[in-house]
Amino acid sequence: YVHFHLISSQVQQSAKSVVLLEIFVSMLSLNLSEPAYGADIAKLKYKLVAGEHGLIIRVKGFNHKLPLLLRLIIDHVSDFSFTPAVFEMIKEELKKTYFNMLIKPEVLAKDLHRVILEHGKRSVIDKYRRLMKGLSAESLLSFVKAFKSQLFVEGLAQGNITC
Repeated sequence: YVHFHLISSQVQQSAKSVVLLEIFVSMLSLNLSEPAYGADIAKLKYKLVAGEHGLIIRVKGFNHKLPLLLRLIIDHVSDFSFTPAVFEMIKEELKKTYFNMLIKPEVLAKDLHRVILEHGKRSVIDKYRRLMKGLSAESLLSFVKAFKSQLFVEGLAQGNITC
């Protein structure tokens, strides 16, 4: 298992930043689905998560091919690109996700509980409002550039790892 947390101060600045991070992670996952297909066949698994402070990359599998998968993910992060149509599609999916969370009282109550207890946590309501105001592809590009320019990386490697 290898976990990396790419932490950036850009994420906690506003609800807009949190939403842009979620869009970035969704688009990154979509961009990786085809090139990482071979890794899935080889029993290597990966997961990208939009965390509270940045991007979380989790990879697991046999250690001799794990660096190749990790390099593929990092290459896609560093050379991030997208089309406007994909951006609009991901944005609409995220709107539906937020809306579905808002109409379920138990999910909304858990979210509100976390907002009260956790410093800097953005509520689903704030994120949904921000998304409904509209976001542009240019704002995503500028966010990703700023995110990558102020990175702090934490890592954890567990298992039979050779450097």
